[in-house]
Amino acid sequence: AAARQVADNPGGAYNPLFLYGGTGLGKTHLLHAVGNGIMARKPNAKVVYMHSERFVQDMVKALQNNAIEEFKRYYRSVDALLIDDIQFFANKERSQEEFFHTFNALLEGNQQIILTSDRYPKEINGVEDRLKSRFGWGLTVAIEPPELETRVAILMKKADENDIRLPGEVAFFIAKRLRSNVRELEGALNRVIANANFTGRSITIDFVREALRDLLALQEKLVTIDNIQKTVAEYYKIKVADLLSKRRSRSVARPRQMAMALAKELTNHSLPEIGDAFGGRDHTTV
Repeated sequence: AAARQVADNPGGAYNPLFLYGGTGLGKTHLLHAVGNGIMARKPNAKVVYMHSERFVQDMVKALQNNAIEEFKRYYRSVDALLIDDIQFFANKERSQEEFFHTFNALLEGNQQIILTSDRYPKEINGVEDRLKSRFGWGLTVAIEPPELETRVAILMKKADENDIRLPGEVAFFIAKRLRSNVRELEGALNRVIANANFTGRSITIDFVREALRDLLALQEKLVTIDNIQKTVAEYYKIKVADLLSKRRSRSVARPRQMAMALAKELTNHSLPEIGDAFGGRDHTTV
């Protein structure tokens, strides 16, 4: 919804727009979609998309060629500046200095800024506090791993695009076990399809187990919410049932908060899924 509003009203709604989340969750895709949306509504708009390293390279080249003023004019004349993976500005002091002034100039001119990162703005190490503060001036949006139903829908749609009949129970089997990101999900399906085409076999759950055995074995070794709950309960000398209960006493609330924080940090589950695993709590509580 926020991305749509920015595309409809660049510079007027949510400026800057900061998108953050793990690899493969679609940040770059969303960034391009917003840029295309702006162009669709304003064909003459100057929309510039780039990876943060390109900004650094352009600035270095400008310094080498004594063309820094030209560099400044170019970046400050855009209608929308879309920069991917802003975390790569870390420890690049001169680039941060120039981007700081570019950022201010664009905001003053009501020109749209959209940034992506793999982490929350204040968690980006090596970036000046004044920049991190500005990143949060508009709207900061977390891009979460897709929920189970969405993962199933993604698999079914991808299979349909490839003219492959994917049984619902097979899509559910894959989606329930691969939770990290869309890229991994689609990669797994591509492997299943390739194996099916090569062997001529039907796509069943047993076939998927065989085709994805190494990937599924890796997933089973990952940290799970169940393991986190058991470990936290043991550490605080309480029962897992206490973590899932509605009790709000400090002796239970604190361990519950710790367990939910660990689940968010160490697993690929979405906030709603974590909330469900802790007694059906609302994702905003998580």
